[in-house]
Amino acid sequence: MKKRTKTSFLFIDELKVEILRKKIKNMNLSVHPPDGRVRLSVPKGVDEEALRFFLTSRVPWIKKQQHRLENQEQSFPKDYIAGESHYVAGESYSLNIIEDHKEKQRVEIGNRKKELDLYVRPGKDKSKREKIMQEFYRKYLKEKIPELIRKWEPVMGVKVEDWGVKRMKTRWGTCNIRDKRIWINLDLGKKHPRCLEYIVVHEMTHLLERYHNERFKSYMDNFLPDWRSIKKELNGRQSSD
Repeated sequence: MKKRTKTSFLFIDELKVEILRKKIKNMNLSVHPPDGRVRLSVPKGVDEEALRFFLTSRVPWIKKQQHRLENQEQSFPKDYIAGESHYVAGESYSLNIIEDHKEKQRVEIGNRKKELDLYVRPGKDKSKREKIMQEFYRKYLKEKIPELIRKWEPVMGVKVEDWGVKRMKTRWGTCNIRDKRIWINLDLGKKHPRCLEYIVVHEMTHLLERYHNERFKSYMDNFLPDWRSIKKELNGRQSSD
């Protein structure tokens, strides 16, 4: 009879790592889709101190792999079916489809952990479900963006006259300097809140400097010293104006 592998867990720098003790010679670290689950296979005799030392040295690599998986997951075409993974504010949720004639069509974060409840009329197709999801993200952003603008206006000494949310294929945000209006990409509802704040600040900075020159970068360094790392987090598929 085949012996069962002994499984345990370690937490390193807020990362949960599944430890599998096997009859092997070397440690094998892996990050698995779709949610970036971390697994470390180790020889049976390795003690916890050695595991922690090894994992601590690998934290940057683990986070890099998780970020890559997250971006792949968010950019992959969705079918809007039960069990599918969707991101909200940088967190992954499993989609739960609730077909009901009476309930208002909407999306809510479910009572059960890490689930999104999508209420839809029976028989509605992918396009309708996608539209309901988009309205969910739009509502979320319309709650968050005003808070960020109010936070940063006195800090930056600028005034945003108008703002909006829309889908954009190639940019995370744009700024109409003449009208003092900023636009935010709907897909930022999927990203971590720090990414949304970075784009809001980025577009507001254009009210101080039109071009992406050294003066613009100096402003950004002053307002958000870690803006470069956040920009990398957003990946290279889209950019700010």
